[in-house]
Amino acid sequence: SAYAYAPITSFHTDTPATMGKKDSKGPTKLQLNSTAKFAVLDLEGITQAVAKVTTDEPPKKSDEKKESSKGGSKGSTQTNTRAKGKTEHTLKADSDLNLPDFKLETNPKWIDERLVKYQEIAKKRGEEIASKDKTAEIIATLPDGKTLTGTAWQTSPYDVATQISQGLADSAIVARLVYTRYVKDYDPLESGDGGEDLLMGAEESSGEAAASSHVLWDMNRPLVGDCNIEFLKFDDKDGKTVFWHSSAHILGETMESLMGANLTIGPPLSGGFYYDAWIGDEVISEELYPKVEAAVNKVVKQKQKFERLVVTKEEALDLFATNPFKLEIIKTKVPDDSRTTVYRCGPLIDLCRGPHLTSTSKVKAFTCAKHSSTNWMGDVTKPSLQRLYGVSFPDKKMLKLWKENLQKAKERDHRLIGKKQDLFFFSQLSPGSAFFLPHGARIYNKLVEFIKDHYHQKGYTEIITPNVYNLDLWHTSGHALHYKDAMFTFDVEGQEWGMKPMNCPGHCLLFGNTIRSHRDLPMRLADFGVLHRNELSGALSGLTRVRRFQQDDAHIYCRQDQIEEEVVGALHFMKDVYNTFGMSYKLELSTRPEKALGDIELWKTAEAALARAMDEFIGPGNWRENPGDGAFYGPKIDIKVMDAMDRVHQCATIQLDFQLPIRFDLTYQTGEKNEDGSTKLARPVMVHRAMLGSVERMFAVLCEHYGGKWPLWLSPRQVMLIPVHKDFIPYCEEIRKMLHDLKIYVDISAGRETFQKKVRNAQLAQYNYQLVVGEAEMTNRSVNVRTRENKVEGELKLDELITKLTTEIREFK
Repeated sequence: SAYAYAPITSFHTDTPATMGKKDSKGPTKLQLNSTAKFAVLDLEGITQAVAKVTTDEPPKKSDEKKESSKGGSKGSTQTNTRAKGKTEHTLKADSDLNLPDFKLETNPKWIDERLVKYQEIAKKRGEEIASKDKTAEIIATLPDGKTLTGTAWQTSPYDVATQISQGLADSAIVARLVYTRYVKDYDPLESGDGGEDLLMGAEESSGEAAASSHVLWDMNRPLVGDCNIEFLKFDDKDGKTVFWHSSAHILGETMESLMGANLTIGPPLSGGFYYDAWIGDEVISEELYPKVEAAVNKVVKQKQKFERLVVTKEEALDLFATNPFKLEIIKTKVPDDSRTTVYRCGPLIDLCRGPHLTSTSKVKAFTCAKHSSTNWMGDVTKPSLQRLYGVSFPDKKMLKLWKENLQKAKERDHRLIGKKQDLFFFSQLSPGSAFFLPHGARIYNKLVEFIKDHYHQKGYTEIITPNVYNLDLWHTSGHALHYKDAMFTFDVEGQEWGMKPMNCPGHCLLFGNTIRSHRDLPMRLADFGVLHRNELSGALSGLTRVRRFQQDDAHIYCRQDQIEEEVVGALHFMKDVYNTFGMSYKLELSTRPEKALGDIELWKTAEAALARAMDEFIGPGNWRENPGDGAFYGPKIDIKVMDAMDRVHQCATIQLDFQLPIRFDLTYQTGEKNEDGSTKLARPVMVHRAMLGSVERMFAVLCEHYGGKWPLWLSPRQVMLIPVHKDFIPYCEEIRKMLHDLKIYVDISAGRETFQKKVRNAQLAQYNYQLVVGEAEMTNRSVNVRTRENKVEGELKLDELITKLTTEIREFK
């Protein structure tokens, strides 16, 4: 084969007995966490996407109860799953795989045999394309309104881009289209368009279909009609996804060629990508990384083209006859008598919806990030797979920066800082529920107090709602059908109850408790109620993924004509919060998904109101649209905040909801009369909004953002008093009481350590200020001020010190 690789001279194999132990041949092995969903360890910089809920028309209440009783089965004996229940998967969990004996080998012969079959199918499809009408003119409209012409079945987005500039054509990763007219001989089913990505796993699928009017299109795939066209680069979210998806194919190619691996799924993630593969009883170790990276670089230098090919279900089954995992995907996900698509780069041929890069040469930098074990379909009873993570970039400088930030993230890991600074801990007797120690509680309470102060200024009303409800509440809201598996449920006097995983249904009960007038609106109801979600134990990760948490949760009930004003107000609230934290942000408008509920005209009105609000807040052109990614119940504004390491976090959110007011039959009196003289009623619009999101998660984000060096206003250790001799301890006690009365956290270093040691210990403990006290300071009623960076600020009178500290705290410094 022209794509042959050098044979592997060594391949490390772990056994259960050696997992998590250190040997003389290599680094410490990772101890894996098996769950009913997946078995994987997290690494900073690489995050697993989380499945969202797909919701169709709301079922009848009786149907919901019947359906929801199927989930959350109580018979599970697995110890590392949810508290009870089992995750369902799209693929059939009871299917049998006929696994062949695995032989570790380079360039197995089935790779060339598969390529021969591919070429035979390609010849058939080529004849179909040859019969298309290649004379029809098409028009491509650019974002600025300019139009360019081309020919159907011949002109590609790359060709359109070259008419603008060669630089644009070469730098664009993928095209985003909105077709306004298709040519007559285009058949989506014949062309393999639509359907789901067969390489996406259950936990990576977004769960929400994109709007059908928007489509990502390969740069080298001919256009099939008039369209609005936009060229995306790596800095665009969709562009990055395509780049990493293509990189996953390159990784899969090397895994096949280096070890004869049977590939399963290989999706892009929010921070890279991975590929799962079956290699029998063999396991991946870090010793393989250099070989994989060298092989990837070879593929990149070969400038392999990505080719899209439409195949029938029967052709796909024959094409992947040697891979039992691909066969199961095809049999389970591809309908009979239908078509799907495969992509080829070099010797790799893989099931995939695409789109992809034009060539492997676009990938200028690649590295293996980590590895782990997992299981087929995420089921621990299924075959064990090896997962290899990677990350890639179109520029080597980006990879260098990623590695630097990755190292920073490791050093700033909130779990390490939390232990070092005695902020919080976890117990196996209550997994996923943090114990906040006194200093951690200071930070936690300060964050809550910070938001409550904003509530007072911005016209919010705080309420307190129950923690447990009869499950009928969740049938009414619709969560019982789609969310019960993530709830803690239990029996109360023969009826099923549950701990609340969110506040919104309870807030609807409160709103509907009495007659509301249009004069009452907007109502801004805020609630720091404790929430519980039955997360899988293997998914728990420090404070970022927990089972018990609080949110700065608020819901605004308003009239339709108040939406824009309320959204602008919420955006300014968000700006104040993240400016205080020293974090930047980006805004995205997520619009109506394919499976949206409600009147389309109401959606259009709401989306327009959100767009106007964002234009007013940040200016036209300073936010992007995320087509089709809104929630099923309403459009939303996704707020992406960046920390000190340029990592993106989605903590704050603003979402419109038309469905809960309908489900709970919420109304208000409009002040007008119906024709029959009765009072006219209308439904409020519900705005879900959070600024911090989970307080626990924000605690972790800020811990890593500041690297444990908390600003004075948020610091749990603000001042350390250091007497140079025990004779000055009484004076220190006087100062301590004075500062304590001002709600400043202050301690006295009264031990027997040397003066230099006391100063150093206080700085390492991240006390913002050390106040040194001696004879002169006691005489002058002053202190000598040092910072934790060991900067000596000099002597300050006590009244000057108080002014300095209170001013910095008041100004959030």
